[in-house]
Amino acid sequence: MGRLFGTDGIRGVANADLSTELVDRVGRAAVHVLAPDRRGRFAVGRDPRISGDLLEAALAAGICSAGADVLRLGVLPTPGVAYLTRRLGVHAGVVISASHNPVEDNGVKFFAPTGFKLPDAVEAQIEQALETASARPRPTGTDVGRITDVPDAAEQYLAYLGGLARRPPASAPGDLLRSWRIVVDCANGATSAIAPRLWERLGATVIPIHATPDGTNINAGCGSTHPEVIQEAVRVHRGDIGFAHDGDGDRVIASDHTGRLVDGDAIMGIVALDRAARGQLPGNLLVATVMTNLGLEVALRSAGIRLERARVGDRYVLERMLETGARLGGEQSGHVIFLDDATTGDGLVTALQLVNVMLASGRRLADLAAPFHRYPQVLVNIRVVTPERWEDDPEILAAVAQAERRLDGRGRVLVRASGTEPLVRVMTECDDAGVARAVADDLAALVGRRLDGTVIGSAAGGERRPSERSSPERSSTGG
Repeated sequence: MGRLFGTDGIRGVANADLSTELVDRVGRAAVHVLAPDRRGRFAVGRDPRISGDLLEAALAAGICSAGADVLRLGVLPTPGVAYLTRRLGVHAGVVISASHNPVEDNGVKFFAPTGFKLPDAVEAQIEQALETASARPRPTGTDVGRITDVPDAAEQYLAYLGGLARRPPASAPGDLLRSWRIVVDCANGATSAIAPRLWERLGATVIPIHATPDGTNINAGCGSTHPEVIQEAVRVHRGDIGFAHDGDGDRVIASDHTGRLVDGDAIMGIVALDRAARGQLPGNLLVATVMTNLGLEVALRSAGIRLERARVGDRYVLERMLETGARLGGEQSGHVIFLDDATTGDGLVTALQLVNVMLASGRRLADLAAPFHRYPQVLVNIRVVTPERWEDDPEILAAVAQAERRLDGRGRVLVRASGTEPLVRVMTECDDAGVARAVADDLAALVGRRLDGTVIGSAAGGERRPSERSSPERSSTGG
């Protein structure tokens, strides 16, 4: 069996490669590893996609057949499951979701009792236990597990979120955002019943869009992967701010009142500047990834804030945060980790912290985002049989070094092998868009020639699917 767990749990096409039989076995294997000597308790939540019902049933059956109990949370954002995993004192939390992926996909992700994702070593133990899950003796009679619903799971999560709003002394919760108009794109996902209620409780007038999940419309032309939707909606509804979530609610991007996009980079920058000014940014340090735009790094540097780059993936951002003592980190995609408040990326926590800065400063989002000028970014993909070979090719390595000299402190180059597709990705940034394009095209053409590959496409921005596993990369930052 190949490795099942990627950087964000197990992903696949539901009822095909991610079958009910596999999920049942994963449940039994997880009990064996995480609660081997006692009656385990597992909190299980999911997003509203149509396959969630059958996979939740299979997972719960597997857990119960191994003698552990299931606390069924229902449809709940992934970070809500992480929060309740800690609050309920269970042996693990499990989310059935494929985040921003299309409806046919689904996944299984585990949280440790601390609310953090399981370490790689523990996931490997679960995979090993899968091999013997079917042959392991099963409890009978009173030793089988039971399923219990947690009807107030969403309410517990909402109460936690509401407590993060920075309110003036003696103010009522419903007065905080009394004059605000907030547009929320819920991606027809797990935040659909949560996000509008949160902002309404804080007093805002809420315009929810794509907040009517039917099991088949999750992420369909909406949410954080389609930012143009929230940008247009804010203009049409004359909103003060707009938020767009993904299907499982662990990320958010924003739009200011003019319809200008404020991505994860800018959100992190706004909060970092605010916290540094108040002496609440330990080490004046922010952790982001190699894909984070150079414009953020330049803006932060002028304020005395250091940007530390990690590999692509929130798992690696968190690892670097724990290593360095940083309390704020995240990704361009809007997956931001506020380690003082949550153990994983939480789109609603991120939105609240952004609003907190606006309230404390008395400034609109457009003003707060103004210092963060996005450097032109070009991403080119080259299809090759063995992407990792680029690291051992002296001619490619020499060309990367030459490209760095060509940028001469005005930008950076990133070349990396995709973790999920037979691709080498070439990304360049520069204050001059034409230079960024020329450098990327030259490097891509060379990689194609040297590795017998084909350039298959390019795009501005440099975003990636967060389900992609990270692989070794080489980056250079100028300036």
